[in-house]
Formats: sequence, C-alpha cells, structure tokens
Amino acid sequence: MATTATAAAERTGGPDRFINRELGWLDFNLRVLEEAENAENPLLERLKFLAIFSSNLDEFFMVRVSGLREQAFGESAPQDHAPDGLSALEQLKAIAARTQELVARQYRCLRESLGPALEAEGFRLLRYATLSDEQRARVDRFFQERALPILTPMAVDPAHPSPRYHNRGLYLGVMLHRTQGLGPKQMFAVVQVPQVLPRIVAVGGGEPGTMPFVLLEDVVSARLPELFGGFDVDSWSAFRVTRDSDLELLEQESDDMLKLIEDRLKARQRGQAVRIEVAAKADEAIMQQIIEEEGLHAPAEGTGDGYSEVYRIDGPLDLTAIWELYKLPGYERLHDKPFTPRPPRGLERRGPDIFAAIAQRDILLHHPYESFDPVVEFVTTAAADPRVLAIKQTLYRTSGDSPISRALIAAAESGKHVTALVELKARFDEANNVSWARQMERAGVHVVFGFLDLKTHCKVSLVVRQEGGGLRRYVHLGTGNYNPTTALLYTDLGLFTADEAIAEDASALFNLLTGYSQGHAWQRLIVAPEHLQRRTVELIDEQAARARAGQPARIFAKLNSLVDPEAIEALYRASQAGVPIDIVARGICALRAGVPGLSETIRVRSIIDRFLEHSRIYVFGEGDEARVFLSSADWMPRNFVRRVEVMFPVLAPDLSGRILHEIIPTYLADNMRAREQRADGSFQLLHPAPGEPGRRCQYEFLEQRTGVPGAADGGTGR
Repeated sequence: MATTATAAAERTGGPDRFINRELGWLDFNLRVLEEAENAENPLLERLKFLAIFSSNLDEFFMVRVSGLREQAFGESAPQDHAPDGLSALEQLKAIAARTQELVARQYRCLRESLGPALEAEGFRLLRYATLSDEQRARVDRFFQERALPILTPMAVDPAHPSPRYHNRGLYLGVMLHRTQGLGPKQMFAVVQVPQVLPRIVAVGGGEPGTMPFVLLEDVVSARLPELFGGFDVDSWSAFRVTRDSDLELLEQESDDMLKLIEDRLKARQRGQAVRIEVAAKADEAIMQQIIEEEGLHAPAEGTGDGYSEVYRIDGPLDLTAIWELYKLPGYERLHDKPFTPRPPRGLERRGPDIFAAIAQRDILLHHPYESFDPVVEFVTTAAADPRVLAIKQTLYRTSGDSPISRALIAAAESGKHVTALVELKARFDEANNVSWARQMERAGVHVVFGFLDLKTHCKVSLVVRQEGGGLRRYVHLGTGNYNPTTALLYTDLGLFTADEAIAEDASALFNLLTGYSQGHAWQRLIVAPEHLQRRTVELIDEQAARARAGQPARIFAKLNSLVDPEAIEALYRASQAGVPIDIVARGICALRAGVPGLSETIRVRSIIDRFLEHSRIYVFGEGDEARVFLSSADWMPRNFVRRVEVMFPVLAPDLSGRILHEIIPTYLADNMRAREQRADGSFQLLHPAPGEPGRRCQYEFLEQRTGVPGAADGGTGR
C-alpha cells in the first residue's frame, strides 16, 4: 500500500523540504500572467493569457479552495496538514493574501499596458453615457430586440426570496426606492446579465479600422429604470459569485453512474459560495446583503483576521469575457503566426493502410507540431475496415463534435465489437462526456464508466484486426486526450505500436476497466493505482544506487505537476547520491531545488508559452542505458492512487533517441520562455547571456516540423 501524503509529511515534511501545493499553483498562474505582461507576445495573445489567468483562478477556487474551506470549517472534515506543515485555515489565509496581490496586478496590466495597446489598435471601450446619438440608437435597438426579452428583474423581499446566484454568473445588485405604484418603499433587487448574449457589444460609428464597443452590463445598467418601473435607482453594483463545483462522488452509491453525474451537474450551480467579486466602488449595503445571504467570510477592517472571501475589482468583472475580442476575425497580425501541423515521421509517404505502416515500425507523434489526424484516422479507418473485429477506446476529454466518438458509433452500427470507457468524472467536461455516452449507448457501443472511486485518466486505443490466419492488435498510447481541438493547443506525445507485449497489456487493461479482471502479469505497461508509484520510486532509487557505485546516472522528468511526497523524497535521495536531475514542471512543483545537502543536483524549470505544455516524459539512466517512458500521469498522489494511469516505454531506438537527443535538449536549451526555480521556490524568467543566441523551444519545434519561422526572428512569432 502506498504511503499517504499525510504520513510522509509527518515523517519528513516541513517548509524546508516542500513548497505548498496551493501557493505553488498560484505561482504557476503568475507565470501565465507574466505572459500577458510580456510585450514581446502579439497583442491578442497577451489578451488570451489574461483570460486564461482568470479562468484558471475560477477553477482553482471552485475545486482547490472549496476543498480547503470544507477542511477548515466543515464539522466532520479531517484537519490534515499539507506536507509543508500548513493547516487548511493557514493555507486559506495565505491563498487569500496572494490572490489579492495577483488580481490587483492583473488589472494593472489591463489598465496600464494592455488597455492602451488595444486602444492604439482601434479597440475602444466606451461607456453608455458617452455614446453618440447614432451609437446609442444602435445599442438601444440591441437592448430592445435581444436583451430585454431575456432579462428578469428580481426583487428581494419576504414575498420574493433571494435568487440562488449561478456559479460565475454576472449580476447587477440594485438599491431602489419606490416613487409610485406597488412595492416596498426601499428595495434591494438583482438582474442577471444574460450569459447567452455577448459581453462585447459593438456600437459602430468609429473611424475606419476601429472597433468601438461597450460591455453588456453597462447597457443593462443604463436601462435599470426601465426594468424597475415605478422605482428610482439609488445605486447599483456588479458582482459575481464563485461556488464549490467539485463533484463529490466517492462516498455515494448509485446503480447508474450516468444518472448520478447528471444529477450532480445540476447541483453544481447551487454549491456553497467560496468567493465573491464586486466592483471596487460597490455600494456597501449591496455588498453586505449578498455576503450575508451567501455566508461568505468578510471580516471588518482592523480585526486582524487575514482571511477574506471578498475581492474588490478595479475594472470589469470576469475577464474570461475578453476571449470575445481575441476571437474577432480580421486581426491576424495581432496573433501568433498560423501553422499547419506536418504528418508524423514515418507517416509522410505511405499507402492508404495506416495499419501496414504501424506494423512496419513504431511511430512517435509530437503534437501540435505533428498532426493529430493520424490518431483520428486510426479509429475512423478501423471503423470502416472489414478486417477489424473490435475497437476499444478510453475517452477522458472529448471535443464537442468528436470525430473519434462518431467513428465508434459508426463501427458499432456496422456490427463491430466496440467498447468505450467514458470517464464521466473528467472535471468540467462531464456534460460533454454524458452526451456522447448516451449517443454511443444508443448506437450499440458497449459503454462503461470505469470505477466510482477512481478516474480513468489513461489514453489508450486498441484495434483488433484479422490478418492472415490470425489476429493482430494495434495500439495507440498518448500523454494527451483524444481531442482534435486541444491537440492544436497542447504539446503532447503519442505512440503507435503493434508490439505484442504492449498489445497484450492493453487488452488486459481494458479487461480491468470493463470487468475488474486482475492478476495479469504486466510486461510493458506500468499501471496506476497498482504499480505506478512504487515503480517510479524504484526507478529513481536505481539511479541513486548507480551514482553511489560510481556508474553513470541521470533522471529527467517533464510533467505538469510534481507534488507526491514519496517521489520527491526519492528525488532528494538521488540528488544526495549525486544523480544529475532535470525537472521541467509546467505547473506546481512542491520540490525545492538546489538546497545544499538536500537537492544540490536538481534543476527545476517551467515553460509557459504559446502552447500548453502537457506531455509527460520520464528518463532514467544515461547514454545507451537510458530508459525512456511516456505517461498520462503526473507525479501527484491523485495520479498514483486515485486514477487509472499508464506509463509506457518507448522501445524503438530511433524513437527513444529522438526524445533523448532532439526533444529533451531543445527543452533544456530554452532561454526565452523557460523560468528556473530559485532558492525561495519562486521562478525567474531566463534571458540569453550576452552573445548567446535566444532559444525558444516551442518555436524551434514549430520551425523543425512545420516550417513556420520563430526562433530565427527572436521567437516572437510575429
């Protein structure tokens, strides 16, 4: 049984050895914000990073902060301490202080840097009161025709209970007094700003090449007297509530997991409030009304209580809305250069049979630089191929119009044996997955949902084909999702193989997922929760033993997050034995690098750039003895013990050599978008030394595989 994070912390924990996970995540989101601040990035790409910062923060509050809040204030929740020693309440206070700083910095970036730059490019944010007669007529027409039929003014009094504010919905709180007709003399009321309408309302009438616009909430607020006839508006304020949105399923019993997920999705909008965002100059009476209704923590100034769930915003609430500006057509010069992914090596020149190409050699895919189309083709070809008898597929995050899901439906309708493991608990993709599960079930696909207490996070596709006098199995394994949309935005690696040992393991994996079949002797795949943590620690310890014996040793790990205390302690042991260790961690890294006597040989980097770094690469050993693995799993307790994950070897020497000698060195050479961990745990952006060429790994990969120049022009991508 794997040692729990809590037990490890009690034995060896503390801030000298571990960086707090939640504060480490906030530092990662700061690195995202720094890309919005970076004037080397194209203007609308900077705007994109500002929106990503906001959406990241929303999810952080909905999941991580809500969990800590339950620990700190829940009656029955265990009061565990994090590996660095902080209690849940101490973490909440530190998170609140740090988040207030980051949000203030985000809005400074919008006001002082991005706002003026957007203005210079013709994007003009106007107020309703300053519109010309022509512009106001256009906006009024929009209001009458599109907004007014949707809007619902809601009074709050004994006869009209306070509405349950939707998670992340934008509302206007209004203080009114009656001038005529029905109703109380003084009244509080709310109006939801419709989420089905665009936040950015074009007003026209500007100079050629400009884009004057107003925000939807400004349009609605200007018409509050019309919405509340018989009342005068004393004051109004915009506000937004964030709620606990984690699906708590582990302790629930249900005969139908699909129905259980559907029920929980409906409840998500009604979860406990964990944060309120309000306009900086919000009316205090409006604020207090909402804060008290929602049970939010808002200590009075001077009380010494450092924990507040109220965030006063000096600017428009919910900057995820600026995606609407980012997606406007006609501004290509303000975006990164477009590119077309190339076919993966080994699939450039071939016949129509993808299976013949895979049978000849293993094929490595490097997305988004190399096309995701062969992965879709693998499943669609199998669906149409009369020699294919069965297709088995895991689906974690699907796209809205998923070609792979459609291919599985077509295969089932043509009489093939099709099994789909649909992970209904893929956070914030549950609704998509529920929809596809229903459609596939109707078509005759054998749809299963894995385990109630484990997420199935591995990425595996298995095709069984009649060839000659027997059957042959073909497998795709990946570090990322079967989603063509994110395959253009995330960096991932995938492997096509017909290796019989891997194929046998893949069959056994599906038998485990569909029928709890256990006892298989795994040959190539390392599977969580059964073996992955133990085997990872063993592989690290093997390198430590080699170093102590004076033999060459090395560890390289590229992952999203490094949090697991057992893995971190193993890395510390390896470092003390003298093993050179390179970590490329995009997000959280709870390990402290470069600490004398503890981690002197460990170097930690983080790369934030045009694409989301999502691939997981693990290398144990040096030179010809290096063992190369790819995986769906980060080194986190949840991946090791609460998910079904797979780590798989890259066996073909040419493919492992490509990873060792092309991909990894390019990552480690980045001196433009890589940040290196400092002694205090923060990350510092690297810069080329005098006379040293600038290296930007993502643009070097782009240039190598797509021909789009990037590194040669300084990596700006303009």
